[in-house]
Amino acid sequence: MATTTRNLCLSPSFCLSSSSSSVNSPRRVAFLSRRPPHGRRRSNSLRVFATNGDLVGDFGARDPFPAEIESGFADKVLGNVDTEHKILIPNAPALSLALQDCTPVSHLHQPMSEEEAKQLLFKVVGWRLINEDGGFKLRCLWKLRDFQCGVELINRIYSAVASTGHFPNLHLEQPNQVRAELWTPSVGGLSMNDFIVAAKIDKVKSSDLIPRKRAWA
Repeated sequence: MATTTRNLCLSPSFCLSSSSSSVNSPRRVAFLSRRPPHGRRRSNSLRVFATNGDLVGDFGARDPFPAEIESGFADKVLGNVDTEHKILIPNAPALSLALQDCTPVSHLHQPMSEEEAKQLLFKVVGWRLINEDGGFKLRCLWKLRDFQCGVELINRIYSAVASTGHFPNLHLEQPNQVRAELWTPSVGGLSMNDFIVAAKIDKVKSSDLIPRKRAWA
């Protein structure tokens, strides 16, 4: 088995040596070690494994290839003053659910399992999964400023879901709370329609109806 060894001195005190063999794998092992002063033992060494045929890329950035320079790739990223960089946070309540339409659900369909419901629960905000009357439901609560704000929220919710044909049960509870419940009576539990409507309700504006936070001086 033929073995070749290459030595590359990076500085007066560091030396890089690589060895390769003619076995089937082209993997090379590079040893980076510090040359000890005269009369002292060698210190710990650092092993670096290279997975390709050379050591390009093992120790930091490389110089761009001519084809990359000709393509002007640097002008398309950070070097371009007109480039706008944004960190976009996904809108959790939507995630395509609020854009879907409800479909008729036959009584022959099985209700959604608890595992499936828990997975979809991550896509709606403020809703809880409850087990009531032998089936699962979605429930959400809003605490508002007063009774009139509760009436306004109910009107907004009905306007947002009127086109779906799948309406939640809304309860205006004294003095300032609205409770919404969603389930599909035809299957005796939850269906995809319930989560679609819940996502649409999440998009209803309610920030102007909730109690104002007190500002302390």
